[in-house]
Amino acid sequence: MSLDRGEIEAWLRGAATLVTAHRDELTGLDAAIGDADHGANMDRGFKAVVAKLPEGGPDIGVLFRTVAMALISSVGGASGPLYGTLFLEMSRASEGKTELSPEEWKAALEAGVLGVAKRGKARRGEKTMLDALFPAVEELSLALSSGAPFAEALWRSERAAARGARDTIPLVATKGRASYLGERSAGHQDPGATSSHLLLRAAALAFAPGQGGERDE
Repeated sequence: MSLDRGEIEAWLRGAATLVTAHRDELTGLDAAIGDADHGANMDRGFKAVVAKLPEGGPDIGVLFRTVAMALISSVGGASGPLYGTLFLEMSRASEGKTELSPEEWKAALEAGVLGVAKRGKARRGEKTMLDALFPAVEELSLALSSGAPFAEALWRSERAAARGARDTIPLVATKGRASYLGERSAGHQDPGATSSHLLLRAAALAFAPGQGGERDE
């Protein structure tokens, strides 16, 4: 199985739909520990992404770069540069490719996550989007290396991201706006980890529909 530009576009459109559906949830989570704008920012950003999808040819690297620029220019706060970095590094890993194998998808996603960590000077356990992204990449890699079908690997990755987002609830934030609250940031799920899970859920729904045993949201 490989992913072509059309399937990548379907993923991004699905991500935009999920973000819109969960906009109020993301805003509520951010209201507790941030500026209460994460839902609106991500919704605006992915609407801008969808508007840009018709541009360019079959090169997936070019597509990811277009996504990165759309997010950087339209998403406010720290999320724009961080999500932009995710897709910019995915673009570099996918340069010149018109299809991505499961291993190439994993390599691109891993490059993106490592780019986010470097850009944000953050690591796992600091109540950020990385708490969903790192477990997702680790589970995807483990599943593929064990010979699991790509569909199974995608859903295992999605579930790891969901657990990672939930596991931010007891954490004390040490990065970003939430870190200003200190111990008071504990008890709330991180909005960035939550939106990152939505991105990976959209990938599983787009690339392996009906395989996860979970109802589409």
